[in-house]
Amino acid sequence: MGRKKKPETLEKEREKLQKDIETLEQILKDKKSEVYTEKNIKKLQDTIREDLLNQLQEQEKFGKHFEDLVEDYVYNVGLKMKLQADIDLNGIRYKTSTGNGYITVKPNESILNLHKTNAQMLKILTDLDLKEPDGNAGGNETNGEDSGDDVGDGLL
Repeated sequence: MGRKKKPETLEKEREKLQKDIETLEQILKDKKSEVYTEKNIKKLQDTIREDLLNQLQEQEKFGKHFEDLVEDYVYNVGLKMKLQADIDLNGIRYKTSTGNGYITVKPNESILNLHKTNAQMLKILTDLDLKEPDGNAGGNETNGEDSGDDVGDGLL
């Protein structure tokens, strides 16, 4: 009663389904990456830069050396967001094709790079003797009170 489909027809259907899956995955990736647009990254970087420079002024630390370290920190903020976007999009592991055409699963290197970037950011803050900026309002000062959450206490 049921006719068997020809192998060519089955292969075409399989290819169409695979293309549909890839299209849906791309749509999902595009939606996730909207959070990590250059505009959003730039806005966050500007807020953090302003906060760190204000903290340096309050501590009466001036000079190109300090400004350069702040710029390094701000650059790492953008890098961190891009690494997080890659992890969100590709996951902890991703599939790739070998030279022989086999599919293999590899760990996402962005995870290791994210850890290194975070460590570098903490080191910069420690070197500048600054608190981690919240990145939201840029004005949540504690007026000299010890909040107990100093970045880098005993970590380095």
